[in-house]
Amino acid sequence: MMGLTSAPRRFLQLDIASRAAVLSLGSNAILMVAKLTVGFMFGSVAVLGDGVDSAQDVFASGLAFFAVRLAMQPADESHPYGHGKTESLAALSQAALIAAGAAFIAVAALRRLIVGGADIDVGPSLAMMIVTAAVNVGVAAYAFRAARISESVAIASDARHLLTNVVQAAGVIAALALVGLTGREMFDPLVALAIAAYLLYAVMRITIDALQELIDSSLPEEDIATIEECLSTHEHGLRGFHAMRTRKSGREKHIDLHVLVDPAMTVSDAHLRIEEIERHLRSCIPGAIIAIHVDPDEPDIMERGQPEAAPTERGLHLHRH
Repeated sequence: MMGLTSAPRRFLQLDIASRAAVLSLGSNAILMVAKLTVGFMFGSVAVLGDGVDSAQDVFASGLAFFAVRLAMQPADESHPYGHGKTESLAALSQAALIAAGAAFIAVAALRRLIVGGADIDVGPSLAMMIVTAAVNVGVAAYAFRAARISESVAIASDARHLLTNVVQAAGVIAALALVGLTGREMFDPLVALAIAAYLLYAVMRITIDALQELIDSSLPEEDIATIEECLSTHEHGLRGFHAMRTRKSGREKHIDLHVLVDPAMTVSDAHLRIEEIERHLRSCIPGAIIAIHVDPDEPDIMERGQPEAAPTERGLHLHRH
């Protein structure tokens, strides 16, 4: 009894991203067993294909959970910039799994269209897919909320995949209803082919998002605007800033920049000023990892040590007051 009561307690003690991953994993495991059983017993290739997709979801959700937990580990000697990119690698792995599932479903559907197969028992198959749609709507809503709060790319891709499951279920429900109404079983494999195509579209979206993280894309425009507004506050006593670079690694946001200060300012005063700026930036961009270099406000400072093409690069800023 104590073990049963401690499991929900341990679940609630997890961070919201980990809770979403566990919830997705559990629901996918249950639906996988149910859909594969119904698909084999009652002859629907669309339900069977959806069950295969759920089997991959189980692995993908487990991968997302472990990626989220690993990405939360602090930086260490071997990984001084943290483990955030683990989430992007997990998302790419999820994309590969979804692509494999799409291929399996397409082959099974084409075989059913060409060769034919067992008769479909519509009633149990239809009931199974209605339950599937309802469960996935609830879990997807929670996962999207968790991804928005935690800014986890792995949970975001998992939530998007759950949403594709809702669309798949709706398509299978429509196909089974048509089979029941018309008696023509070709609707079942046709919808299975449509599911395969939709899965490939999801693969493309997940892959693009993950690759943007891996190649160190800059932060979104709204974050850049927030940083610039924060740095432009006159209370810091800055004379300007330049060479700002930003990037995202998992849920971590990195900000590097040079600030211009009075050349007569002491090193101690400049250090205190930088600490104040960092605190302000973290209040504007919570959890940001910030690296600030101090430059004296002198006429030729922009030309010192800068590559010839640097001033025209996106993300470089200079404000003179």
